[in-house]
Amino acid sequence: MSRKVKIGTRGSKLALWQAYHVEGLLKNAGIQSEIIVIDTKGDQVLDVSISKIGSKGVFTQELEDQLVDGRIDVAVHSAKDMQSSLADEFEIIAFTEREKENDILVSIKSGIDIKDASKPLVLGTSSTRRVATLKHFFPHVKTVDVRGNLQTRIRKMEEGLCDALLLAYAGVHRMGYDSMIAAELDLDEFTPAVGQGSVAIESAKSLDSALRQQIIQACNHPATEYRLKAERSYLRVLEGGCSIPVFALASLENETLSLCGGIISLDGQNRISLEVSGDKTKAEDLGKELAKLVFAAGGKEILDEIKKSQSYK
Repeated sequence: MSRKVKIGTRGSKLALWQAYHVEGLLKNAGIQSEIIVIDTKGDQVLDVSISKIGSKGVFTQELEDQLVDGRIDVAVHSAKDMQSSLADEFEIIAFTEREKENDILVSIKSGIDIKDASKPLVLGTSSTRRVATLKHFFPHVKTVDVRGNLQTRIRKMEEGLCDALLLAYAGVHRMGYDSMIAAELDLDEFTPAVGQGSVAIESAKSLDSALRQQIIQACNHPATEYRLKAERSYLRVLEGGCSIPVFALASLENETLSLCGGIISLDGQNRISLEVSGDKTKAEDLGKELAKLVFAAGGKEILDEIKKSQSYK
């Protein structure tokens, strides 16, 4: 290539890790790049929960603005931060190989046991899915809203705001905090957010087609792509954002794709979790099929109630 690919990213250490990871994949394919740091609304507003500042584009809008005017060629995001439906002028062109999907507990204290109802436990999280899941399976656990990058959250925990943080394994591992992992949570109970563990590469549809194909060849992990297409298709039907406790996780064995997903009421009382499977090439159809089943099982009523609640914006 005659010029460098311009990679747009948020400025947190984790976001930069993701950008450097993509830069490395491109370099391995002989493509030079440069990283451009961009502040987003989600980075700027740290004193309000994500569900209250809006769930769509909280971490992506400013990057997309620069994709449109050509200041950057691609934007790198945590796949779980990507809204389920993109504007017509954008597309996700690649998903990097997925890290372990589990939610985990991070703490500086010993003896953290989420199942022990006899001991008071306060967990820090900004996720409505995680809060609702706790209310369903572990109602004795209290939560406190914790925003900011990983380092900020850990500092708040160390200052006594909570006993442990409830986070995604991928980010903690990528930042080198494995020694602070107190527990790895069961995927059947804490089924993750759509896309958790993968990095999404977004571009404007106007991106040069030859460059687009080079980036796909260098960065896309086909097995992860099948899985996330199914999960994102499910999320798209439910119109789920950061403020709705929706979950989904696809697995791939040979040519068969299995998709487990559902929704939880905000109070944790009602949790629907179902599974479908089929050929991997029908990933998006499987997502739609699961959504219809979840709706028919009572998910529509749960979703409508969430949208009526004051916490949904």
